[in-house]
Amino acid sequence: MRPLHIALAVLVAFFWGLNFVVIEVGLDHFPPLLFTALRFLVAALPAVFLVGRPQVAVKWILAVGLVLGTVKFGLLFVGMERGMPAGLSSLVLQIQAVFTAGIAAVVLGERPGRVRLAGMGVALCGVALAAVDEGGSGPLGAFAIVLASAFSWGVANVIMRKAAPPDGLRFMVWVSCVPVLPLLALSLVFEGPERDWAALRSLDWAGVGAVVYIAWIVTIFGFGVWGYLLRTYDASTVAPFSLLVPVAGMSSAAVFLGEGITGLRWVAALLLVGGVAVTSLAGGGRRRRGGADRPGRGGGPRPPRDDVRPARVRAG
Repeated sequence: MRPLHIALAVLVAFFWGLNFVVIEVGLDHFPPLLFTALRFLVAALPAVFLVGRPQVAVKWILAVGLVLGTVKFGLLFVGMERGMPAGLSSLVLQIQAVFTAGIAAVVLGERPGRVRLAGMGVALCGVALAAVDEGGSGPLGAFAIVLASAFSWGVANVIMRKAAPPDGLRFMVWVSCVPVLPLLALSLVFEGPERDWAALRSLDWAGVGAVVYIAWIVTIFGFGVWGYLLRTYDASTVAPFSLLVPVAGMSSAAVFLGEGITGLRWVAALLLVGGVAVTSLAGGGRRRRGGADRPGRGGGPRPPRDDVRPARVRAG
């Protein structure tokens, strides 16, 4: 990768990690479901009028918008509002890579190889240790909610694999339109109009800044740059930079929020990040026929294998 693109990948990972600290700031000003709705409203408007029409079927936009926007982010914000630490949330969410691989195996018929299965097992051990650590100092219910958020992210990833949008930024802008009304309705039902109105009436610059950061920096800039990098380089080249997100998340939470990082949590982080790295980057076992990874179909040439004997040339 070019040095500029490496710098952009690291910058996006840092912004995504710092995002969890900003969520904590936003939750001091808004109820979680209202905050999530405002995040997507600001991300969608006015960008939806500038990026052009979506290039995928409407059903995929609706599906990803509901699962990723309403369920995944709604659960994440609720879990953090109920006591899940920002740094630990940034770490636990990375288990979505394991959930994605498992769901893809069931839904898409992708059979993970032994190395990937081992990576999934290591990552799950990391989550178990994180749960033990959190159970000694915080609410396990909030931990479970964020874990459910990570599972929803895995479901959304598989849906996006099926959708295969050619322009990730345009797709995310249109997806951001979907969860606004469902989240506002859920907020009115579960958080109450009085609480929502009080939050909007007492809006200050810190609250506005939190919404703008998550909507424009994290969603528009972050996904836009990430999509550009994925179109420029192989996914295996870009994906490892996402492993910097929990590092940035835990570090920024320690610096700005004073969150302590126990020894057990460090071990959990090493296991989870290491397992996710293996799960994300290892070969996926047998592939389905007709997939995009076949040679000559967009996946590039197969790497040479040392254990393959050279074919004999038949005389003409």
